[in-house]
Amino acid sequence: MTQRSADPATPTPSEPDLDPPTAHDAAVPAEFVEAANELSVGVAEVLPADGLAPRLARAASERRPLRVKLGIDPSGTELTLGHAVVLRKLRQFQDLGHTAVLIVGDFTGRVGDPTGRSEVRKVQSEEQVRANAATYLDQVKRILREDRLEVRYNSEWLATMDFSEVLGYTSLMTVARLLERDDFNKRYKAGQPISLMEFMYPLMQGLDSIFIDADIELGGTDQTYNNLVGRQLQTAMKRLPQLVITVPLLRGTDGADKMGKSLGNYVAIGEAPSEQYGKIMSISDDVTPHYAELTTSWNRSELEDFARLQADDPYAAKRRVAARVVELYWGADAAAKAAEEFTNRFSKKQIDAEALAAHVVVADGDSVGLIALLVAAGLATSNGDARRTLQQGGIKLDGVKLDPSCETLEVAGLDGAVLQRGKRQAVRLALD
Repeated sequence: MTQRSADPATPTPSEPDLDPPTAHDAAVPAEFVEAANELSVGVAEVLPADGLAPRLARAASERRPLRVKLGIDPSGTELTLGHAVVLRKLRQFQDLGHTAVLIVGDFTGRVGDPTGRSEVRKVQSEEQVRANAATYLDQVKRILREDRLEVRYNSEWLATMDFSEVLGYTSLMTVARLLERDDFNKRYKAGQPISLMEFMYPLMQGLDSIFIDADIELGGTDQTYNNLVGRQLQTAMKRLPQLVITVPLLRGTDGADKMGKSLGNYVAIGEAPSEQYGKIMSISDDVTPHYAELTTSWNRSELEDFARLQADDPYAAKRRVAARVVELYWGADAAAKAAEEFTNRFSKKQIDAEALAAHVVVADGDSVGLIALLVAAGLATSNGDARRTLQQGGIKLDGVKLDPSCETLEVAGLDGAVLQRGKRQAVRLALD
């Protein structure tokens, strides 16, 4: 394991700009430019923008693998396709011979990442974080190669620092810079509390890069600020600053918000093949290219083939994406079986109304509001989600597509009727 680096005696703040020029940057061989281009598929940003090919070439000339860092704070127990976007990018680096360094935030996880938060987070217990981490790692190994994987827990260095060391590192950052973060800035202006512990989170994440000697750090676009802190600290300590590569946040199956378990718009990597396939088939056609780019690990040529199919036959294109996702987690045989089951159940109209979950309709009068009914029945995550689906022609009652202008349903005749969203979600209605 990498040894802990020496602490700076008198650290001084420094702003990173571009990596210092090297002889390796003058003329980058075409093979590394090509590799950088492939690694950039599905990427939102590389910082600095032209830094990836030279860094790949530098590592080759030094005859060592790059150390590519990804941090996870185990706040739950289930990984989704949203988590998998960055994990699959990490796998790409592994397949090129580089080392994936997975930082399990067992220390930072007790604090919780304040990114996107409008209030102070609750502190998790050490036992809870460790239990979550074990579950995460079991799922991560379905994506990453174990032979090129280094797992580190950041309590290894963060929990052993004395207070003088912590103060030394805090001198490398300023409150003014921290308040540049959008979430902190909004809370500060609104007079909402920001704990010093939350201010410390970006610093702790940056220190992870110091102690594991990161060459590259991966993260979602919501992690850009935190990832750049690692680059800033490395520069201040006269280390070669890490590149920062961010990937887009995967939109949920509702096509609106980012994928999240709390929103109910997620696909878990451990879900049954038929569930994964069906959930992908439930997304709208305009979201399919987004999933193709971020969830399939297809290269540029394969994505170009998909784009042509999407233009000619959006339904077939979506089936290709659904099959690919299932194949990645369960294998080709499971993907073929899931596709067949989907065809039999939905495309051939084989919905068994008696086998569907029942939803009891409570009505005060002769009609019931459609939007509220869709949400209450679990066919939509919110009123907005219900309206969007209705506008897209995705709601049926007993197999008949409802008009986008439909606002209410007559109670008479609803008992036993099948209310359906898309091709895979349906409930059997029952009157109270």
